[in-house]
Amino acid sequence: MINKHSGLISCISQNIYISGADECSGSTAIILAMMEMLSGYAGNTCIFRPIIHSSAEQDQLIQLIRDRYSLTQPYTALYGCSSEQASKLLADEQYDELLKIILAKYMALKVQCEQVLCVGAEYSHGDFVSEFDFNADVANNLGCVLMPLLQAAEKSNEEILDQLASLKHALHEHSSGFLAAVVNSVAIEQVESLRKSISAIPDFLSYVIPCEPSLEKPTVGNIADALGAKVFSGNSDALSREVQHYKVAAMLVPDFLEYVEDGDLIITPGDRSDIILASLLTYYSKNYPQIAGILLTGHQEPPRQVKDLLANSQGDIPFAMLSVEYDTFNAAIKVSQVRERLNSKNQRKIAKALGFVESNINMIELTKCLCAQTTTKMTPLMFEYNLVQRAKAKKQHIVLPEGTEERILRAAEILLLRDVVKITLLGDKDTIHKKIQALALKLSDVEIIDPLDSPLRALFAETYYQARKHKNVVYDTAYDLMADVSYFGTLMIHLGYADGMVSGAVHSTQHTIRPAFEIIKTKPGATIVSSVFFMCLEDRVLVYGDCAINPNPNAHELADIAVSAADTALNFNIIPKVAMLSYSTGDSGKGEAVDKVREAVKIAKQLRPDLKLEGPMQYDAAVDAEVAKTKLPGSEVAGQANVFIFPDLNTGNNTYKAVQRSSGAIAIGPILQGLNKPVNDLSRGCTITDIVNTVIITAIQAQECK
Repeated sequence: MINKHSGLISCISQNIYISGADECSGSTAIILAMMEMLSGYAGNTCIFRPIIHSSAEQDQLIQLIRDRYSLTQPYTALYGCSSEQASKLLADEQYDELLKIILAKYMALKVQCEQVLCVGAEYSHGDFVSEFDFNADVANNLGCVLMPLLQAAEKSNEEILDQLASLKHALHEHSSGFLAAVVNSVAIEQVESLRKSISAIPDFLSYVIPCEPSLEKPTVGNIADALGAKVFSGNSDALSREVQHYKVAAMLVPDFLEYVEDGDLIITPGDRSDIILASLLTYYSKNYPQIAGILLTGHQEPPRQVKDLLANSQGDIPFAMLSVEYDTFNAAIKVSQVRERLNSKNQRKIAKALGFVESNINMIELTKCLCAQTTTKMTPLMFEYNLVQRAKAKKQHIVLPEGTEERILRAAEILLLRDVVKITLLGDKDTIHKKIQALALKLSDVEIIDPLDSPLRALFAETYYQARKHKNVVYDTAYDLMADVSYFGTLMIHLGYADGMVSGAVHSTQHTIRPAFEIIKTKPGATIVSSVFFMCLEDRVLVYGDCAINPNPNAHELADIAVSAADTALNFNIIPKVAMLSYSTGDSGKGEAVDKVREAVKIAKQLRPDLKLEGPMQYDAAVDAEVAKTKLPGSEVAGQANVFIFPDLNTGNNTYKAVQRSSGAIAIGPILQGLNKPVNDLSRGCTITDIVNTVIITAIQAQECK
């Protein structure tokens, strides 16, 4: 895309997540500066807030960005949820559900915009650690790079540097993508020494924004909005004047004139005509300061004669006059609490704020850094979201043979409520209906078939008999077999009554997959059926195979497993880099086991020269870039592998369980590969989430088969 400001080709592919942004003008100015930069590279740039304070009133930052940049997206599309909804989910220990809501709203917005600027929760009440943890978690799941804002007000340089050190450590702990840190509102006398200290921090781009009091001063319009004041007189220019101080005018005019200063908001009872007229006259005098406006208190307005005088004066009144119901004392208290908020109508203030920020942040340097950012980050929630969206794009029909199992029924309800797939349950209808009723599940749209009395049983038996009579199977045996839910479900897929099958929550692996081996058989070019697990780590998804089916594959079978695993990875948007694992790396080891892997690598490369595939290699060389430099220098796979092929079932099964239990990874699978149509096996200890994920993956496999 052409940068409309510089004519350069935009290389920005990452979205930015600004964290720690409070509602002061300093933070808003930085956000506006980033919107200006991104808008220069993308014609359609949006803002997104994961959480807004309240659903009852509109978020002022979102409104500012919508107005200034003429966003066409509806307001509700620009945030994830309200703080009330978030608090309720967290109280119910549904943290992942909160992240899913935010992710779904963000992804829906992302498809409409070329760039999305995310603005996260502010660091309030000194709770830096927990709020940063939340922002980093959200940014990781949205695939954004972090740009933390730190408020330096009343902090020493030592305190600021300590906070930056904690931030750098936290970024490493979260494996977060990082763009730059911005230290905001630094006292003028600290700026140069702080910049010098920060520049010495290696690999940590940071900027220092000095304190600029004029940006923090509220306008008359800000005060009018905050107090719900009636604007008695004053145009938009008058309302945009900055309030430098406020003065309560309860004295006589001569004393009042002694105290008035430039930029004062005069607070006085509405019946003080003398103060009103004296304030007006100061504006036409060369000897007195220019006030910002007048706030009339006590629900009083000037007498009629004064109103007439003001209304009939030549030209507009040069300052705004506001009216509130509060008494003078309470009005002054409330005015003192008003914080400046940038307004899209106040172009002068916005221009001043942008100019100030851009003079302290090297936008060219920042843009180059952003262009250099690339990520392969894929969190479990991102992976799951992408799976759901792909499955919903073209709904498939999945049969679940274990229709009387509670976990299956609960998973089926989730899938139907999310409108991901069409589902058929197999089993005794009365038993299934009673369980659905007892569990109070919403499964009115589910189809239930009892193989024992289904009119399809005879057709399926004839089909099976014709396919297996060369194995001495007779029709009566075939008819009896069709009473078995696994055989019945497999024939449903084979004859097109369903697109895929998931079983194994109650039945053994052999019970689930034997009918598929007999009827569905392998794809052209595939010599064996094998399996993979998707290992969802904190920031990436790995593919492990074969960890469930083949106990001791030979070299040809191992090569087939590697090729099938690479294709499976590619089908799920993982660009495969395949490591063929062994106890030895490269040419260093000898022995029957490592020779088998070495031969498998040669065969796999002959079968698929397009794949990035290497081996034999040890696991540490496959995942650790530093180890890879020593053991396999110059390798395109070592140190960055994402598909791991184990030499035998013993190694693979133990490794996936060790990684799952020790790292907290989510293991999805086993996912069968090599069959003509998708059948997948569940572990008998599977959770409802495992079932949901496996059904969704089966639906995507069915899409690929078609």
